[in-house]
Amino acid sequence: MLGYLGNRLLTIIPTLIVLTLVVFLVAHLTPGDPIMALAGLSATAEDIERLREAYGLNRPLHVQYLSFMKHLLQGDLGRSIVTGRPVLEEVLYRLPNSMILAALSVSIALGIGIPTGIISAKKQDSLTDGMFRVGALILVSVPTFWLGLMGIWLFAVELNLLPSFGIGIKEAILPSIVLGTTTLAITSRQTRSAMIEVLGREYIIAAKAKGLSDRAIIYTHALKNALIPIITVAGMQFGVLIGSAVITETVFSWPGLGKLLVEAIQTKDYPVIQGGILSFAIVFSMVNLIVDIFYVYLDPRLRF
Repeated sequence: MLGYLGNRLLTIIPTLIVLTLVVFLVAHLTPGDPIMALAGLSATAEDIERLREAYGLNRPLHVQYLSFMKHLLQGDLGRSIVTGRPVLEEVLYRLPNSMILAALSVSIALGIGIPTGIISAKKQDSLTDGMFRVGALILVSVPTFWLGLMGIWLFAVELNLLPSFGIGIKEAILPSIVLGTTTLAITSRQTRSAMIEVLGREYIIAAKAKGLSDRAIIYTHALKNALIPIITVAGMQFGVLIGSAVITETVFSWPGLGKLLVEAIQTKDYPVIQGGILSFAIVFSMVNLIVDIFYVYLDPRLRF
């Protein structure tokens, strides 16, 4: 088991190294100049050059990248060009908010998606199955920003049940529901497909022949064997949700890492962009590692 985890960790390291290079180049080669925005319209050429030198942006790209990697290995993500605050502080403040939103969204998706998927599989090709499948298709197709705006209009403006901005447990409900709708639909469809496949296996037929109840067959024999693809989807969606929360956090003014990235991109704040995307990548890699551990728990054959 330890060897398996060690091998997985070793594969993460080169992935992150390549990602740092890609993120660095994309951030620096896109149009725009943060120094011009920072200096202001009244700045002279000498003022602009002085700022470039202060932030190290007058050096060749490869020198800037090597400097970035050197500081990164020391746990230093640099300082924001706009605010002057350490990027690591900004990330550590914002990332937990994004994690909370993603965790709540995945919990809602699994809590509703797995039961509806099981019901669809049990009642395959029935009216109930058709309604769940159409509902899942609609949820997958609806844009997140539109759903967010409709949620604000209905629950915050018309019904006055939930706040549309701020941070807290109550404030997290509406963005979590909006963010989790696509994952809910994907989870439901994946659960249905996995359960249909498992319910056709020989050991399930044997369990039915023994007179076991439907409940025992579903939750004792079938569901555990169908969980691997479901866990795969849930793990991938958790990582995707943290990244795609950019839109939801912006719509609901949720102070997460996604909203910080939008602000950094608008101002071309290179250190914040690099630190934010790298943090997303690390979280995504760790989630994949946790999913791999669940694989081994659910199917002991994978240990060999």
